[in-house]
Amino acid sequence: MTNKEKTIEAFWEGPFSWPGYEKENNLLPILEKPGIYLQTFKYYDGFLIYAAGITLRTILKRFGEHTRNYLNGEYNVLDIGSAERGIRKEIWHGWGYARENREEFEEKKGLIQEAVHKQLSGFSIFTCNIGRERRVLERLEASIMNSVYNGPGPICDIPDRGMYLSSRWDSEEPIIVKNITPEKIYGLPGFLII
Repeated sequence: MTNKEKTIEAFWEGPFSWPGYEKENNLLPILEKPGIYLQTFKYYDGFLIYAAGITLRTILKRFGEHTRNYLNGEYNVLDIGSAERGIRKEIWHGWGYARENREEFEEKKGLIQEAVHKQLSGFSIFTCNIGRERRVLERLEASIMNSVYNGPGPICDIPDRGMYLSSRWDSEEPIIVKNITPEKIYGLPGFLII
């Protein structure tokens, strides 16, 4: 580290419930603010990261979009019991497959949506407010996901692959991020250089 590098302390709050599932999982409601978030599954004495995301709007609005996309079959749906054991088992493969196979989704819609509700109820959400500067949020999101992708199993096994990530450009000065969390989050390093 050099004296030129800026340091940010990222205080991760949570776990929070996916909006609308507070009664099922007894977690606190998610906070109404912008920032970066982690979608995680419970795993032994901590949590496994499924995805990191950012929003400059409120997290609640962004999660409303996510919920609609899950229920419409546009996102991958995992078996929650397997995910909590560190095993990736897909119930439905979203993304491009979903767009090309709408008839299959419509035939299996009831089963898929039942699995969606289990997955959303099973998520534990962590949030961090490090400001609204898009590039800082994008760089942290990319750094977290790349750390997870390059981690050992099962850390690297659970997340979806192929996210659009925008890591630090060569023209940008490095920023050191110190991650502080009340819970153990597997795959989230104590420090990241973004």
